[in-house]
Amino acid sequence: MKIGTPKEIFEGENRVAMTPESALQLQKLGHTCVIETGAGAAAGFDDAAYEAAGVEVAKTAAALWKAADVVAKVRPPSDAEVKRLRASQTLISMFNPAGNTELMEAAAKKGATVMAMDMVPRISRAQKMDALSSMANIAGYRAVIEAGNNFGRFFTGQITAAGKVPPAKVLVVGAGVAGLAAIGTSTSLGAITLAFDVRPEVAEQVESMGAEFVYLDFEEEQADGSASGGYASVSSPEFREAQLAKFRELAPDVDIVITTALIPNREAPELWTEDMVAAMKPGSVIVDLAAEKGGNCKLTKMDEKIVTDNGVTIIGYTDFPSRMATQASTLYSTNIRHLLTDLTPEKDGVINHDMEDDVIRGATITHEKAVTFPPPPPKVAAIAAAPKKEKVKEKTPEEKRADELAAFKAQTKKQVTLLAVGAAVLLGVGLVAPASFMQHFIVFVLAVFVGFQVIWGVAHSLHTPLMAVTNAISSIIILGALMQIGSNSALVIILAALSVFMCGINIFGGFLVTRRMLAMFQKS
Repeated sequence: MKIGTPKEIFEGENRVAMTPESALQLQKLGHTCVIETGAGAAAGFDDAAYEAAGVEVAKTAAALWKAADVVAKVRPPSDAEVKRLRASQTLISMFNPAGNTELMEAAAKKGATVMAMDMVPRISRAQKMDALSSMANIAGYRAVIEAGNNFGRFFTGQITAAGKVPPAKVLVVGAGVAGLAAIGTSTSLGAITLAFDVRPEVAEQVESMGAEFVYLDFEEEQADGSASGGYASVSSPEFREAQLAKFRELAPDVDIVITTALIPNREAPELWTEDMVAAMKPGSVIVDLAAEKGGNCKLTKMDEKIVTDNGVTIIGYTDFPSRMATQASTLYSTNIRHLLTDLTPEKDGVINHDMEDDVIRGATITHEKAVTFPPPPPKVAAIAAAPKKEKVKEKTPEEKRADELAAFKAQTKKQVTLLAVGAAVLLGVGLVAPASFMQHFIVFVLAVFVGFQVIWGVAHSLHTPLMAVTNAISSIIILGALMQIGSNSALVIILAALSVFMCGINIFGGFLVTRRMLAMFQKS
């Protein structure tokens, strides 16, 4: 099959659906590749780079659409591009089928197969084809960069000769792919980062990235916040009011707000109201990543940057991935390539459109002159339902003291038993062994007992720092062994020599491992 990529005609779109690297991988599947001249120029890929990768360069869009069996695009097709489709041709692109029903029906009438990259199901096997996540990752990163470009201060706090500079405080609303990318970028720049999401399972992810998760004082907090596929669901009116009250409390303190909250097949929920904007400090910045679906902020204007009367900048750009066209094209073309890999299981250049496959069926919106949108639910659940955690009842002070007393009694009983057994063993050995042997044996037993008690009581997390202590103990053992090498007993000499050998290995090995671990923390 011939895979073709035309130049994007949407104004301001700089991405391209095929890169020279992805073209090389597609050719390994048995396909040939063709690209419209200049299609990759805005993303940093010139025609010469494609030709060097074995890609045919078509002079016009019409020639490309006529030559290609599979057309891969970024943006949804225009009316003119849909008219160029023909029977048995396959189109792969973002499509937004719920909002482009007329184009979808027109493509179906043409007999073309259309696969929407924004309909790839969110299951584990399809993560490599998840273009929404790839682009959201870039959008979250770029949102922080845009916020910094419009923010008049440092992100990180500084103490200078001219005075102290406090760190910026950033609030990220929504901790999906874009939100987590924004959190990671914000924390890496040194800002104090807060994050909120209606899904309880993301709190741990947020905190692991160095941000603080914002909890609500709400009895049924986030109980029903998760929907299938990792998206948020609609919250109850009570929860929404508690959520807005929390945001009003935070608004005067935060410097930058990045909103990413979206609900599938719905307008973006309004989370940052006009009075919250009015409560923010002059110079604050709001970046609304949900602007294309109406915006999470009441005042957001799609594809515009506005400044309110109180000096708050609100950014509603919808082309953040396109502003990083080279990186975005690389990731998106890789998503396309993985989808075509599934479509070409035999790697013989022949497309096998298996409608029984969850991923292929989920992404297909027209096939064999029929509209196949919406797809049935995938056979494999996107996210397993998390078991409900029962609240642990906190014990009273009396119950805690009783538990501590019981644990102390059990530990004491265990130690007394061990001491009794040890004493019995020593007594038995003493009755049959000579006095000279008993002197060494008693020292050995006491050393084992003391060493066991000291080492066993150390937390596992401290075992590595404890290496220096074990090296010191080993050196003491070596000194003792050297003193015993001059003994008259051949057995004692052999044991002493073995002690020196084994402790030497422990000392040198310990210092070597410690040196290697310390080197991991040294700045290059």
